[in-house]
Amino acid sequence: MKYKQMQASATRISQKFTSYPSYKTSGIEWLREIPAHWEVSRLKNMASLRVSKLGIKPGDSVYVGLEHIESWTGRLLLQDQPVNVESVVGQFKAGDVLFGKLRPYLAKVARPNFDGVSTSEILVFHPRPNCCQSYMMYCLLNEAYIDWIDTLTYGAKMPRVSPEQVCTSFMPLPPLADQRAIVAFLDQENAKLDVLMEKQERLIGLIQEKRTALISQVVAQGLNPSIHMKSSRVEWLGEIPAHWDVKRLKYLCSTSALYGANVSSTEYQEKGIRFIRTTDITDDGQLKQGGVFLHEKLVCNYMLNDGDILISRSGTIGRSFLYQTKQHGRCSYAGYLVRYVPSVDILPNYIFYFTKSLSFEEFIRLSSISSTIENVNANKYANAYLPLPPLSEQQSIVAFLDRETAKLDSLISKIRDTIEYLQELRIALISATVTGKIDIQGAGVN
Repeated sequence: MKYKQMQASATRISQKFTSYPSYKTSGIEWLREIPAHWEVSRLKNMASLRVSKLGIKPGDSVYVGLEHIESWTGRLLLQDQPVNVESVVGQFKAGDVLFGKLRPYLAKVARPNFDGVSTSEILVFHPRPNCCQSYMMYCLLNEAYIDWIDTLTYGAKMPRVSPEQVCTSFMPLPPLADQRAIVAFLDQENAKLDVLMEKQERLIGLIQEKRTALISQVVAQGLNPSIHMKSSRVEWLGEIPAHWDVKRLKYLCSTSALYGANVSSTEYQEKGIRFIRTTDITDDGQLKQGGVFLHEKLVCNYMLNDGDILISRSGTIGRSFLYQTKQHGRCSYAGYLVRYVPSVDILPNYIFYFTKSLSFEEFIRLSSISSTIENVNANKYANAYLPLPPLSEQQSIVAFLDRETAKLDSLISKIRDTIEYLQELRIALISATVTGKIDIQGAGVN
């Protein structure tokens, strides 16, 4: 959590609620003081660890992998269920608590209300009579605890904590009545935050629709709404200005070093050449923060040059990226991306904007509709038609879209800041409540 935002969240919480009448030292560095009537207990005294394993997932069992648990919220995301899991799985029952031991800083914790199986990277705890399921989940989502347990990890590339480390860790243990009040309060407050965040997400969706509609209109029809139009003779492209041309992508770009490098995750580094994968590119064509790096000798034949365009041929097909040296530094690209080098007849930015249009989305849909696996290869992309304005008009279109999309992107950025603040408020509220920093019952909340 960013320090200033963390302080703002903590201040807001402390102003809204009161403290308990008296406190005592917990004797635990990360926990510090707790309410005087609370106790401290090792986790193994609050829950037993289930150790039963199965060699393979039963066909009718719900499977929970780390990817099925949302970070910091306790929410299960079970829509994409694998047909088979060819590895050892753990078993859990309704009422258990799941804790992700791999990369514990991600705070993957959940409270299932159904029986199922899980990846062996998840520890399964069965709460004892002195501890509520939901209270234990919220305790494990406590930011101070997550920060502390993360210091105990071993393994540089796949950091994880041992079951013993988690089982012997200390937790605050209020009386059961306090636990139930804490759970009721946090469930209620988190539901309110969820509603607020969903509204913000919907607003982002509306702005993104407006952005796509604006790009679609301008790259296909230009900036003059009264100009004479003609048929492009391409069904999914529709009409274009009468003085524009239509050309296939392969006549406007070269495709040297057609596919990117195929390397193993074991070859990733912390520094070096940024290695761009499909998953590193956002829907609006930006690079996500972080990423992975490679040694130059692994990608010397797959280095990007200023103005190169990457388009995903598998996974999230059609996802595109415009490489700019000053903005992105030295980069290479992965094998599931196709590299296009624009000719002097077309601006890279104009091609990039076209790949964000509804026309291009329709081309992708028609190109992949006959395949059971979503995959649009380089040849299909190369045969895509593009409307081609004169170069001077391309420059005007790009300048207009740069300006207008920047305004919309700024709005989206501010809304995302609000969502991030609400997420951090959730984390701060959970942490303050389960560690006894605020007295929800003393404030009349139950």
